[in-house]
Amino acid sequence: MICACEGTLACSTCHLIFEKHIYDKLEAITDEENDMLDLAYGLTDRSRLGCQVCLTKSMDKMTVQVPDAMADARQSIDVGKNS
Repeated sequence: MICACEGTLACSTCHLIFEKHIYDKLEAITDEENDMLDLAYGLTDRSRLGCQVCLTKSMDKMTVQVPDAMADARQSIDVGKNS
């Protein structure tokens, strides 16, 4: 996991997928985080940005999934015919 923006909600490189019982304990997702997650690959209904999650003792021994692919929202991708 790269965490390219250092927690400033400017990329989606820390995209994680949480177990349901852990996801349900997390604080509510913000609109800003949702906007960044829209740019992440492999988005699920249990996706969060790792930089926005505060760990607690109740999450001890949790397992998270790191998606195989990563998108960095700070980088533009030219998908035109001439690229």
